Amino acid sequence: MQTKKLALAGAAALTALALVALPAQAGPPKTVTVTVMGTSDLHSNALNWDYFKDATYTDSAGNSVGLAKVSTLVQKIRAERGADHTLLFDSGDTIQGTPLAYYYAKVEPITETGRTHPMAKAMNAIGYDAVTLGNHEFNYGLPLLATWIRQMKAPVLGANAVHARSGLPAYKPFVIKTMKVAGEKPIRVGVLGLTNPGVAIWDKANVEGRLRFTDLVESARKWVPVIRGLGADVVVVTAHAGDNGMSSYGGDLPVENASAMVAEQVPGVDAVLFGHAHNDVPQRFVTNKVTGQQVLLTEPGKWGQRLSRLDFQLARQHGRWVVTGKSSTTINTNTVEEDPKIVALLKPQHDTTVGYVNKVVAKSAQQLSAAESPYKDTPILDYIQRVQTETVKQALPDNTLPVLSIAAPFSRSALFPAGDVRVRDVAGLYVYDNTLLAIKLTGAQIKDYLEYSARYFNQLAPGDPVDVTKLTNASGIPDYNYDQLSGVSYDLDISKPVGQRVANLTYDGRPVPADQEFVVAINNYRQSGGGGFPHVTTAPVLYNAQVEIRQALIEYATARGTIDPADFAAQNWRLTRDGVPLF
Repeated sequence: MQTKKLALAGAAALTALALVALPAQAGPPKTVTVTVMGTSDLHSNALNWDYFKDATYTDSAGNSVGLAKVSTLVQKIRAERGADHTLLFDSGDTIQGTPLAYYYAKVEPITETGRTHPMAKAMNAIGYDAVTLGNHEFNYGLPLLATWIRQMKAPVLGANAVHARSGLPAYKPFVIKTMKVAGEKPIRVGVLGLTNPGVAIWDKANVEGRLRFTDLVESARKWVPVIRGLGADVVVVTAHAGDNGMSSYGGDLPVENASAMVAEQVPGVDAVLFGHAHNDVPQRFVTNKVTGQQVLLTEPGKWGQRLSRLDFQLARQHGRWVVTGKSSTTINTNTVEEDPKIVALLKPQHDTTVGYVNKVVAKSAQQLSAAESPYKDTPILDYIQRVQTETVKQALPDNTLPVLSIAAPFSRSALFPAGDVRVRDVAGLYVYDNTLLAIKLTGAQIKDYLEYSARYFNQLAPGDPVDVTKLTNASGIPDYNYDQLSGVSYDLDISKPVGQRVANLTYDGRPVPADQEFVVAINNYRQSGGGGFPHVTTAPVLYNAQVEIRQALIEYATARGTIDPADFAAQNWRLTRDGVPLF
């Protein structure tokens, strides 16, 4: 009997041991896939519409634009993955870029009317979870930005935008979103928002003395451990910065395009959703130098043409969620129709904007095209030069110095038709919301400036054929960083190396002395250092009334009623090769 009892007790003990051991032998750990969707550089493209052409958007690649298209893709992915397993972020440059944004910033500003900004209205309806500040968010000033942020349901992030005096964050640095998992602990996704240090240059007038913009890497080093310490299982950085590690400016500002640097140098980052560069980057992996872990990067192009989709596989390990796999891609929004709810929601504001851009401001005596403006002196850019010159002259009635003007070919597709010229035609010529300044430069500085600008052309050897498709954009320099100067005459000899191209620089038919002083009309982007042109940031400022150049162009045309090249066109510069005109 005793033996039987011992046997039963042993069996019970073995059974208990087996039961204790069962969890360790219960198969693979629980795994879950969560999806983060991302946009960037929407630039106020809400609908699939080109306000400059007054037609549905189209380009040679067949792209679509706008949040209405994005919304359809987002709904589709939410349906596939389950809404509680998805998040939607944006990496900045949201409230500037089309006449829709301009109208509700300048014509009927939301700061005065109390109306909801169309981009806030659309993003709220789509259900964004977090939005990061881009550099263009600061274009219309801090009050309008603050109004838009208040209207947004999603938190608007910018960890490295700090108060100038205290150094404390001026905007929310991060947010942690909780995703529910049936029968399991929730998954916590932290998102850190980083904006671009270039704001300090590009919007100096709006932020100087108020905000500073700290280094993206150092900011991430500060905040990622905080986010992890608060229990984030996944950390995504949304950065309005490209990934090439370079800057378009010099000086002491932090690196402009630092997204890959954040991935390389800051431990604890799982992925970077970046923007600013307007590139389509479906998937890129960067090895973190500290941990050896692979960090995922993706950029969804521009204007709502793409939606980034990031998938994270997580497994339960030692009582917590751990990322075990990740991948990303970009989805073309031309694969879906616009979300009719977003179209209907924005129709009143869209229709108002369409009415505004179709307002006739003048008649043009002939068709004026900007197609050849990057390599020829064209009347349509001379129109910009004339308006800038006249505005400065009127503002400085006691000035005795010659007045010059600087302008760049922003859009090769810009066109003033013969006959009626509308707001949208002028807006298509001057696509940026720049303001006008006047500075003082010497003849020597003018020559330096032109030499720097002439880097834009590829060197053309004697005897080589002239191919205009290969003439410009040397080293990737964009059209908007090729400045042309009116008021003086000069040749650019592109058979010569960079730095030796300016020839026959004259004013009023005579060579320009090195010490002769000029007043130069210039836009705020260039004067504040955009493009890195020499001398302008330290030159004396003689005029800065915050006059918008685009509006000045419209008002000048309206006052005269006619745009006639005979009144302003002047052939004052040309490309040459060994002294012989190229065209």
